[in-house]
Amino acid sequence: MQDIAIQIKDLKKSYKELHALKGVNINIPKGEFFGLLGPNGAGKTTTINILTGLVFKNSGNCFVFGKDTVDDYRYTRSKIGIAAQELSVDWFFSIEKLLFFQAGYYGINRTDAKNRIEQLLKKLGLDKKKNSRLRQLSGGMKRRFQIAKALVHDPEILILDEPTAGVDVELRHELWDYLKELHSNGKTILLTTHYIEEAELLCDNVSIIDEGKILKEGSPKKLTEDLGKSGVTVQLAQGIDELKIPTLEKNYSIENSRMHFSVKNPELAIPQIIQELTSENITIHSIKTETSSLEDVFLELTGKSLNE
Repeated sequence: MQDIAIQIKDLKKSYKELHALKGVNINIPKGEFFGLLGPNGAGKTTTINILTGLVFKNSGNCFVFGKDTVDDYRYTRSKIGIAAQELSVDWFFSIEKLLFFQAGYYGINRTDAKNRIEQLLKKLGLDKKKNSRLRQLSGGMKRRFQIAKALVHDPEILILDEPTAGVDVELRHELWDYLKELHSNGKTILLTTHYIEEAELLCDNVSIIDEGKILKEGSPKKLTEDLGKSGVTVQLAQGIDELKIPTLEKNYSIENSRMHFSVKNPELAIPQIIQELTSENITIHSIKTETSSLEDVFLELTGKSLNE
């Protein structure tokens, strides 16, 4: 069980008549970058709030490195740093002072805390703002502060709840680079997001959640390949009515001067397609690849887009 950083078993939560979670099951190995992908209201935040002790569950269990988050709450919470969507700090202190307070909650002595805080402020571009109060920071700077606060005790697990929601493109990419660096250094990261690009770029595996249920889980590549809607479109120099290429089987369609090949790995299929068409003395005008996205997977599973 020590190889499993987070295990969630049959987690259920209701708010009166609203069933927020309907039996969620998730396993996250140590060192993995895991994404919980779904639209607003799908149950993402409720799941991580129960995991971190902020919300009571109705039933089910959550484990961190094999320890129950209720029975061994001191141990499990010491292993987790969470960057929540909402800010919950004292607005009248500088961000440096707030980070010292956070370090104190975990029993970190002042000398160690000072070194750690200086590193985080510099790494996240907050060193010049260390004496500023939170209300004086931009929205993007507040996001950076949330991550610094989550990391101040150097937890083994970092949980990020929609970390780049509402931030500009430049900051989003800076945060992505930093998260990739943390992951490469062995940090286990659980990310909730409704941004397709974010999940595809960062996550080793994702669980797609909607209306309190996990619909499908796997790597972004596997999920999109399983959908089977990726392909290669070839524009020919002349129109053709029918073409039989035995090695390409029946995975293509023809419409005048346009051929579409349905393949799981478009990039790998292109050389074979070019070779076979050239051998038939067919002139190729252009080639375009079409790759399914996690948005397509979600639409296939739910009949709606992530932004609905």
